Amino acid sequence: MTDPTITPVRGRAATTAFIRLPYKLYRHDPHWVAPLEHDLRACLDPRRNPFHTTGTVQLFIAHRGPVLLGRIAAHIDPRFQQRHRAGTGHIGFFESVDDPAVAGALFTAAGRWLAEQGADRMLGPLSFTTNDECGLLVDGFDGPPTVQMPHNPPYYSELFTEHGFTKAKDLHTFTGPVPQDGEAPAVIRRAARRALAAPGVRIRPLDPRHYDRDLAAVQRIYNDAWAENYASVPLTDAEFRHLSRRLKPLIQPDLLQIAEVDGEPAGFTLWLPDANQALAAARGRLTTWGLPLGLIRATLARRRITRTRASTSGITKEHRGRGLMAALFCRAQEAAARLGYTENEYSWILEDNQDAARYARAMGAVHTRTHRLYHRALAVTPASRPATAR
Repeated sequence: MTDPTITPVRGRAATTAFIRLPYKLYRHDPHWVAPLEHDLRACLDPRRNPFHTTGTVQLFIAHRGPVLLGRIAAHIDPRFQQRHRAGTGHIGFFESVDDPAVAGALFTAAGRWLAEQGADRMLGPLSFTTNDECGLLVDGFDGPPTVQMPHNPPYYSELFTEHGFTKAKDLHTFTGPVPQDGEAPAVIRRAARRALAAPGVRIRPLDPRHYDRDLAAVQRIYNDAWAENYASVPLTDAEFRHLSRRLKPLIQPDLLQIAEVDGEPAGFTLWLPDANQALAAARGRLTTWGLPLGLIRATLARRRITRTRASTSGITKEHRGRGLMAALFCRAQEAAARLGYTENEYSWILEDNQDAARYARAMGAVHTRTHRLYHRALAVTPASRPATAR
């Protein structure tokens, strides 16, 4: 068999091939949920995704003749290098047939490009940061992914390890029931009562009349709370506006709970309806031949959403240790029950974030899935140059 050819992605046709490749790979996978093509195209478009204003990206596809076999993105994020480790480059959007030669060729092409940008290590998959989809699914293949969580075949982990990648960090998913009455377990209720008894403490939902104001408060809390987390980078104003526009159709005000202390935002939790339960019906496209067939199927399926995902939460450093997260989780779960949801997923939680894991377990959730970030050293070539953004 001939070696695969690796081609840098240039132009709309090649980008379309990059985007649509997974349809072939996952055609027999009952758990895969096709992302909306429009959303992925916007993510990869420098004119629409603010990540590209600071980050540098190169996409690659693998093929033998006309047959597409795999894809990968290589990218440099100067903010990551400044906050965590200079010399780190990233890979993401990895997909491949079960062929070590194809995966190896993709990793080589991505690694060579990253080394040319001055990187001496690659970390991933990250698409493009921890604020986006990240990690390779390595355990828990028995069901579909929730919204904004990656899914892949079991053999992907072997493709990574066969080519010299080792574990950098695991990301855990916990899943638990939402009781019909919405009542949290006693240990959480007690902590919540203590928090709410303190002077000046208030828990409230998102105010739709002041959507932008409340989302700006969430951004400030998030950047403060996640500043020291593994691999995290701060969300710029432009990135947060981009993200909030994407999430606005999903956000239900009562599922975004905000904690205030003396009138100042101090914490939040955001639970999202699992849109993947509806998107599966759209099959990746809201329109076909100009007709809104996917939109109609997704709209009908939305009525059957039963699950939420606690996608992100945070307490500012100043207000940790006051039990605010317990109060936030109590209110969010009460709201989820009122809205008819029966299950919630807490994802993802860093493997060494014992506080977050304890909260998830205290809410009755159990560890159900693991995603993994891998890293590998790069050989720095004489032609390597310092990483720059363009």
